[in-house]
Amino acid sequence: MDIKLTFRNLSNDTNNSSVVIFQKNVVADFGEKAVAWTVIRNCGQNGYHPFTYPTRMTVSSSDSWGNYMRQLAAQDGQMFALEMAPSGHILAYAGPATDASEVQVRNNLTQGAINAHIFKDGKLLAIKTGIAPGQSAAFRLEPTLWIGAVSEMEEGDVMNPAVMSSINTELSLLGIASADIVMTGGGPGADSKPFSFHLENIKYA
Repeated sequence: MDIKLTFRNLSNDTNNSSVVIFQKNVVADFGEKAVAWTVIRNCGQNGYHPFTYPTRMTVSSSDSWGNYMRQLAAQDGQMFALEMAPSGHILAYAGPATDASEVQVRNNLTQGAINAHIFKDGKLLAIKTGIAPGQSAAFRLEPTLWIGAVSEMEEGDVMNPAVMSSINTELSLLGIASADIVMTGGGPGADSKPFSFHLENIKYA
């Protein structure tokens, strides 16, 4: 079931900060970067921004020839493989994953590294690059969002480590049907407080 969320700006921010929302791949390698899934812009004081966190996701891949495969519906416990077919490279379902809590993408080509992509709501959520022939990428995405205020960022941007390390607010959506994400803090001068994010008006599934 999709989770209905509403971002509410109850902060004292006067700098029109953007808000980035992303997820972290639980089985990511050390140093793997997250992707800016949703960026909320120009939402002024006392404004709000509704959006949906879908439970459904799609998987895609790209190859070293610059080709992108069509997105396929995916769920935990499934493996997909990029293979050579008579028509060229194709991404197809390849049976159960080796871990029931993961979506896996395998490079079955004989040459050339590939990239694996996960999308939610049609937007890039996670990426794994440089998957060599015979290797697989694994994605485990728990119902948790990371959120923080940023100055400049676009949806789909790969986030640099400095930005990621500055964002430490984790919001669990486990069992939730809808909720408000409330931003407080900010403001000019010496009395300015750090931005803070929390859930209110929670309705459980």
